Amino acid sequence: MVKDEPEASQGPGADRWLVVLETLFVLVVVVGLALWSVAAGLVVGGVLGVLACERASADRRAAAGRHGGDTAGGERQ
Repeated sequence: MVKDEPEASQGPGADRWLVVLETLFVLVVVVGLALWSVAAGLVVGGVLGVLACERASADRRAAAGRHGGDTAGGERQ
């Protein structure tokens, strides 16, 4: 039997744990890189930080659009 929504069986806390695991993985990689080369660790950490902020911003805009809210950056008519 195939379910239409496999995420529904995981519960609401499953996404939070996935984000925590992803964050820990990225931190371990950046710290390991910084132990080898501090400059490379700072550059990669900065780029990944910018990407994380953009991803969070896109998620907020998508959530506001789904709920009928005003999305940031768009023109009002």
